Amino acid sequence: MLLYLLISLLSTEILYCASCSHELEICHSVGVIMATIKEVPSKVRRFERIGAHTHVKGLGLDENLNAVKVKDGMVGQETAREAAGLVIQMIKEGKLSGKTVILAGPPGTGKTAIAVAVSRELGAHVPFIQMSGSEVYSSERKKTEVLLGAIRKCIGVEIHEMRKVYEGELVTIDIKTAPHPYNPYQKVPESIRLTLKTEKEEKTIEAGASIAQQIMQENISEGNVIQIDAETGRVVNLGLSMESAKGRAYDVDTRKKIPRPPGEVMKEKEFVYTLALSDMDEINARRRFGGGIFSMFMGGSETKEIDTEVRTAVDESVKKMVDEGKAFIHPGVLFIDDSHLLDLEAFSFLGRAIESELVPIVILATNRGVTTIRGTDVKSPMGFPLDLIDRSVIIATHEYDPESIREILSIRSGEEKVDLQEKALKKLTEVGAKSSLRYSVQLLSLAAQNARTMKHKKVSAKDVERVTKLFMDIGEAAEHLRKYEEKMMIH
Repeated sequence: MLLYLLISLLSTEILYCASCSHELEICHSVGVIMATIKEVPSKVRRFERIGAHTHVKGLGLDENLNAVKVKDGMVGQETAREAAGLVIQMIKEGKLSGKTVILAGPPGTGKTAIAVAVSRELGAHVPFIQMSGSEVYSSERKKTEVLLGAIRKCIGVEIHEMRKVYEGELVTIDIKTAPHPYNPYQKVPESIRLTLKTEKEEKTIEAGASIAQQIMQENISEGNVIQIDAETGRVVNLGLSMESAKGRAYDVDTRKKIPRPPGEVMKEKEFVYTLALSDMDEINARRRFGGGIFSMFMGGSETKEIDTEVRTAVDESVKKMVDEGKAFIHPGVLFIDDSHLLDLEAFSFLGRAIESELVPIVILATNRGVTTIRGTDVKSPMGFPLDLIDRSVIIATHEYDPESIREILSIRSGEEKVDLQEKALKKLTEVGAKSSLRYSVQLLSLAAQNARTMKHKKVSAKDVERVTKLFMDIGEAAEHLRKYEEKMMIH
């Protein structure tokens, strides 16, 4: 028996069902139980993550590769952006493969933003891998293996293959079964007879047990448009034919509908696959070593590194396909931030790797001046070996002026949906010019949170002043540590 909680409200009573907690109403005028209906907001929120460079859409260049002061989320650094524009043109024309670009400048001057803008300009088809110099140090893999894996991830291979396929709308299907060899009471598919139809012709074909099993597993029936590879026997369900009876049965249908294929049932079609060299390395390594059979049955772990012979075989296979016109290589970009963290062994490996045939464009970013090369006692500009610097092109970034800081803060406020008062923007600009751009951007988010807490519609100068007092910049933090240096813990 359902229990109800009765609440009197004028002439209407609201009840709550004890079993399902649904809200009900009893109208005394008509004595009818009515369900309360509440509208659900139609606005669907999507997941949004605002990162440090979400606002960057490109380099902000015109048709003559001249930098516009404020464009595509980029502000200032006109010389560096124009230099990066020339690099992008050479990348697109395939003339910069095996070259190294160094982005050098003080912290917070837009080196990573320029690298992100380069990836935006190149487009989605060009591989772009971003990593830090500290990522090469691992207890499971060698430094050279990490770098080589990252380099091969940046090289895309576009493979074009012509294959004979049977393609059409499935009109009739007849599956013949036979007793299971080990269980006579169980039936297994023995063969299949299919009738495929296109706009031009209708053809009946017979196939073996493997194709019959695939069709049963994919739950393919009459009306579906299928594709059968003539060599491998792989079956692909393309969707539901719009001309079939099933396709015309419902006006609203969640199944994918496609038109009946044109031409003949038996045809040659071109298939295009895009893989990275690292993907091809892993596929060939699994084939050679049994795809993890050792780890599955013997309890051992699969190797973390790929054998050199596997990569050599992949390179030869790719070169052969390129010579035959079956594949095209798309050299990408490997961006290594904080590259001064690399040691002499890693730099030596990079210097040799960029001279090979299959290599991407390597962009190194650093904020160091003349410093010691990691792993040695030798001092060098940016902490790089001189021979690597000699074969690289260097793009310099400079500190932002107050006008550029103001524009960047204005763009960030729009990206974070923060409504700023003019005095607040001026105050943040002063903080950025005095301390750093990164610190002022951090204060922007904190001031916006303070304004929401205080129920302010806009971020005012008082909000900025309050968060400035609550948090310290790097100069204030250093002064604070010097003040209490004797009382600080050493170990």
